[in-house]
Amino acid sequence: MSVLSGKKILLGITAGIAAYKSAFLVRLLVKKGAEVRVVMTPAAKDFVTPLTLSTLSKNEVLSTFVDEENENAQWNNHVALGLWADLLLIAPATANTLSKMAQGSSDNLLIATYLSAKCPIYFAPAMDLDMHRHPSTSESFKKLTAFGNIMIPSTHGELASGLVGTGRMAEPADIVTFLEQDLLKKSPFYGKKILITAGPTYEAIDPVRFIGNHSSGKMGFALARVAAQWGAEVTLVSGPTSLQVPHESITLIRVTSAKEMYQASHRYFDACDVAILSAAVADYRPKVKATQKIKKSEREFSIQLEKTEDILATLGAIKQKQYLVGFALETENELENAKTKLKKKNLDLIVLNSLNDEGVAFGAQTNKVTLIDADNKTYPFGVKEKTEVAKDILKFISEKIHA
Repeated sequence: MSVLSGKKILLGITAGIAAYKSAFLVRLLVKKGAEVRVVMTPAAKDFVTPLTLSTLSKNEVLSTFVDEENENAQWNNHVALGLWADLLLIAPATANTLSKMAQGSSDNLLIATYLSAKCPIYFAPAMDLDMHRHPSTSESFKKLTAFGNIMIPSTHGELASGLVGTGRMAEPADIVTFLEQDLLKKSPFYGKKILITAGPTYEAIDPVRFIGNHSSGKMGFALARVAAQWGAEVTLVSGPTSLQVPHESITLIRVTSAKEMYQASHRYFDACDVAILSAAVADYRPKVKATQKIKKSEREFSIQLEKTEDILATLGAIKQKQYLVGFALETENELENAKTKLKKKNLDLIVLNSLNDEGVAFGAQTNKVTLIDADNKTYPFGVKEKTEVAKDILKFISEKIHA
């Protein structure tokens, strides 16, 4: 999963021959999971059609403030467009448009949107060799980067004029890679290693039966996905679950029992910056595992149990630089029990959820949590989809470790 997944990207297209590449750029951004909307300068339609771009983006393409041919047309609100976007990408950015951006000459919808945007702005210059070299263009580059805009440099090669030199717009795939790398570097967990545990553990009774619980692993996997999107290198230790990890920055370690999860967690704990233990680890396991399937015979049957390894407590006892997070699923005296666990196991944060709350259940798509930090301060959140819950938790952690 790309860091661009879920991003709202506003693509500005200006009137240069490189505009034909914009169709490929839209397609690549959509494949990365981004929501793409396109704003064209009126002259850009001479190079690539709005129909092509609207088909690829699945959104209407805008080029003017109003549709003059439709007397009932609504105004295309440049302010709303600028606020909608997570990032604005202008590609190709011609010398003419760059000059207008630098000077604040707002004579079309794209420039008005640019001047209204609150998001990061990227521009990919595209022009002929001599235009690229001209002092006025160099001045535009300096002004725009001084304003905080990010330039995706032109490349060297054959130009539409037949000359060979610098001025070609970067290829669409390279633009997408540039965006991904730049966003990752600015992500809250860039360069951080995060250990996450997820799912249930199964404690074998015999070769067929086990003691387990109803944990689906969805919360832990959501945490792993969001952490990876936010730049982290994630090690995800998961108990039995069918869930998969669609991100190259997540290393999935599958285990079955509490002992195996204990061993894996300790193996990767030393190298991590943050450890989030969201797994529902069994508290007890059969003291003796039968080597053969136990046959049904007596009306009553008993199993002697012993405690499993306390992963959270043992990590809390040896932590040094790590920010350690635990989960507490409670059914009574929720806050008191969670605060006791927080202190007893030497945690930096505990995530409390209660089965008494509506929207909280094993296997559900939603969750409701209260965060409790090391100072016993509580931060309650409402019922949300688990990906959004993961974002809340990770945002809180990020603020703490960067404080």
